[in-house]
Amino acid sequence: MINFHCQKSFNGFELDAKFSVENGEFVALYGKSGSGKSTILRLLAGFDKPNSGVISNNEQIYYNKDIFLPPQKRNIGYLFQDYALFPNMSVMQNLLFAKNDIKFATELLELTQLLELKNVYPHTLSGGQKQRTALARALMRRPKLLLLDEPLSALDTNLRTKLQEYLSQIHKKYGMSIIIVSHDKNEIYRLASRVFIVDSGKIIQSGSPKELFLNSNSHQNIDFLATILEINQNLITCEYANQIYQITLPNSPNSLKIGDTITLSTQISNLKVTI
Repeated sequence: MINFHCQKSFNGFELDAKFSVENGEFVALYGKSGSGKSTILRLLAGFDKPNSGVISNNEQIYYNKDIFLPPQKRNIGYLFQDYALFPNMSVMQNLLFAKNDIKFATELLELTQLLELKNVYPHTLSGGQKQRTALARALMRRPKLLLLDEPLSALDTNLRTKLQEYLSQIHKKYGMSIIIVSHDKNEIYRLASRVFIVDSGKIIQSGSPKELFLNSNSHQNIDFLATILEINQNLITCEYANQIYQITLPNSPNSLKIGDTITLSTQISNLKVTI
């Protein structure tokens, strides 16, 4: 289990956050810009040092009043927003720089469908290919914890959905704990089992995406397009304008699948669905 309880002061900002993450859990940090989400990741990774507190991962202490482990000793993978690939190295060389294990590097490139690009350089890659390369490199040390700082925010919707699928596959295959920072409720709903809401440097609420994001006033909206996130028999969970809604249909929607767009419109207090 990852335990985090730290205080950090800088430039008039006060962070005092406390939370725990179970081994193998996929959780999200959600909140407005400047609330302290990325600072929490940097403290976990060892890029910044707290003023006080404790950070541990199972029996290993990352930080307390007597200990401060540097990043290279924390067995943490970190995926940066800007990818941070080495421009003078090929895709394969970028992975092997993290750890010289060509067998595992090949496995990761196969998983992320990059093997045929192993000898090309970052400047020739698309945004999605760069993102997958950076993700594969972050996994090379087989980290116990993977930190993702808004990794998909700059990508278009279709590419973001595809990369969310890669993240889900990787989590299931390797079973490491993952913490993602995201402003996208759709993304969090797809990936995370639990959400910590961060506000002004504190964790103010936690729960499942369904508990925290499901809009109980969905019947008040009129005529909008929604993306399907989940189908459970005739119960559809969908997203519109970064809000999560649930709609019950008369019958199971055999023609629908996750990712489809449906039109919802209100008629008095009932929702009508147009496929």
